[in-house]
Amino acid sequence: MTQLRRLTIFLSLIGILASSTVFFHFVEGWGWVDSYFFTLVTISTVGYGNLVPVTVAGKLATTFLIFGGLGVFALAIHEFARLQIHKRQEHTEWLVAHLGNHSGEANEKCANEDDPPHLGLSHDG
Repeated sequence: MTQLRRLTIFLSLIGILASSTVFFHFVEGWGWVDSYFFTLVTISTVGYGNLVPVTVAGKLATTFLIFGGLGVFALAIHEFARLQIHKRQEHTEWLVAHLGNHSGEANEKCANEDDPPHLGLSHDG
């Protein structure tokens, strides 16, 4: 189920990026790179402001892109973070299993056991 969720989010994000890029290319008359850049900057909430839609259709589409695209973008970021955390947990569990829990070695002598404790005394001499 998780794989299907990730695939759905990824495809939704790609679909929003592609459809918005095509839309702004034809409606606003921007180049392909500018249209893609505007879409990505808008859904990621960066908003440089160097490209601004001037047509009514472009302005309305931008408002829908902000709400819909931002939601899908946030889900994608959230899912990526969950995946990274899960990988990190698996790695930690593997380390603990393979390196072992050396709690029994806590009674061994420390290398600096004979050093006097540092009680905050000054060494002014």
